[in-house]
Amino acid sequence: MSWLETLRTGVNGVRSHRLRSSLTVLGILIGIAGVIIAVGLGEGASGQVTSEINALGSNVLTITPGSSTSSSGIRQALGSASTLTMADVSALSSPVDAPDVKAVAPITSQTEVLTAGSETATTSVQGTTPNWLSVRGRTLAEGRFIDSQDLQDHAAVAVLGATTASELFTRGDPVGQSVDVNGTPVTVVGVLTSSGASSSSSSTSDPDDTLIIPITTGAERIFGGTSRNSVSSIAVQARSSADLTGAYQEADHLLLELHGITNPTEADFTITSEQSLIAANTSVDHTLTILLGGIAAISLIVGGIGVMNIMLVSVTERIREIGLRKALGATPRVIRRQFLVEASVLGVIGGILGVAAGMLGVIYLPGLIGDPISTSPTAAVGALAIALAIGVLFGVYPASRAAALAPIDALRSE
Repeated sequence: MSWLETLRTGVNGVRSHRLRSSLTVLGILIGIAGVIIAVGLGEGASGQVTSEINALGSNVLTITPGSSTSSSGIRQALGSASTLTMADVSALSSPVDAPDVKAVAPITSQTEVLTAGSETATTSVQGTTPNWLSVRGRTLAEGRFIDSQDLQDHAAVAVLGATTASELFTRGDPVGQSVDVNGTPVTVVGVLTSSGASSSSSSTSDPDDTLIIPITTGAERIFGGTSRNSVSSIAVQARSSADLTGAYQEADHLLLELHGITNPTEADFTITSEQSLIAANTSVDHTLTILLGGIAAISLIVGGIGVMNIMLVSVTERIREIGLRKALGATPRVIRRQFLVEASVLGVIGGILGVAAGMLGVIYLPGLIGDPISTSPTAAVGALAIALAIGVLFGVYPASRAAALAPIDALRSE
């Protein structure tokens, strides 16, 4: 029997039991679609967080204060203390003490309600210096950024992020317009170019949803507080990727010395780098992808068992047919090949439909769950190969059982 004839016979065998075959195909379909969506979710989440971290700027170290202890003795979260000051910023800016540091940008941050005419928005207001723009690797869409003169004059000027600008000024040019921040009117002098980072509902923050003001203006006019010399964080830009480790060590040594700390484990600040954040995120996403992929793999195994089950039932139902074909000269090899083809057809059909379902999920699920899902051609091709392998592997035993039947015993079977 030729391969073409074997294929035709195998397809007819699958079609003769449509309901049973459909249920078997459904099991494979679910498993394959699950693999594609699981891999897409992992890659999408990793890409989203990486883009948001990259939006913070390249070769950047972020220094945050340590934790504080409340009057009741409860230790609060990291960043709750006021351990970083402008004196730290000046020390880190020294080319003698920190030669691997290119630029430093202190940041004071607080969430405020902004008002522009009849429009309001709650956003992150950041007080900083002109270095912020280059340290964070951002650019301007229009207007200008804050300058040193604005710092000296405690000027009531601001630069809007792209998201904030679109929320407050639905019509017209924001530059030159006035925005009320905590009762203080400021004039918009520029608008930042969008960072390109996703701002889906799963994100903790949108880097484009911000208002930038001079750090002196924030301390004196908006944020207030008892310690107006303290900062929420310090962004430190290394001269290059190769100098990032050196900049880290210099910043750590300087701050320990300035704060009078001899034991590094008792440091009242934390230094994190873009690379460490990306590495941690990649590790978490990799674990998540493996977990989701494992769940999908279980579905594939269940689908494979379904293939084996239907083929065993098919062998049992067609014992007399097998015996007759053997009596007419069909070899065990031909019988085995026919049942393997039937199992492979089930696997391939389930695989193709599973890939189609997975691709539809990749297209439509992000709008429903609010998380990005990446399209992975490798996962799609691999899923098809897995589907074919399932059909072959789980069809070997039933096919071998059919091939091993003795013609006389088969013909005698009722």
